[in-house]
Amino acid sequence: MNFLFHLYLSGDDPDLLTGNLMGDFIKGRVGEQYPPRLRDGIVLHRRIDTFAQSHPLFRQSKRRIDPAFGHWRGVLVDMYYDHFLADEWSCWSQETFETYLERSRRMVENNQAYFPERMRGMLPVIFETLLPSYRTLEGVGLALERMSARIRRSNPLADGVRELQRNRVELRNDFREFIPHVQKYVADFLTGSIVNHCI
Repeated sequence: MNFLFHLYLSGDDPDLLTGNLMGDFIKGRVGEQYPPRLRDGIVLHRRIDTFAQSHPLFRQSKRRIDPAFGHWRGVLVDMYYDHFLADEWSCWSQETFETYLERSRRMVENNQAYFPERMRGMLPVIFETLLPSYRTLEGVGLALERMSARIRRSNPLADGVRELQRNRVELRNDFREFIPHVQKYVADFLTGSIVNHCI
């Protein structure tokens, strides 16, 4: 799951950032039980996912992966893009990676009253284990192994790091070219150029 990518695209708005992180844990219609800006973050999460899945660069990245991975290729590209963002963080932010994670975690924890139940136990794992591990190939491999083990049905995710190694240069180039496109999409969403309907 590309937690880092969603956090990064949220900017410095605590509610938007929290909602964007919550997006992976909330299914169905976004209800009125959330504050408006937090709802915007949840919707933004879904819009980013939809935008990415349909974008030519993201699709190009998927095609670089062995077809044997099937529909799991999208999950792998999400993880690879988080890896590239973490690996070259200083290219995309003036703040150190460690400081960013600490600050983002504080913002998210201030909204914990709205967390879905299954997100509560995951938060320390996300900020203390997953996101720091994304900086290395070994860390990505371990994250994919953990993800694979959590999924009940058979899946090839545990072998996904070899595809990252095999296509590292091309995938990184896709990622670098993709970021400005998704940043513009998010900026348009936040300024109202993209109609904000709950989905």
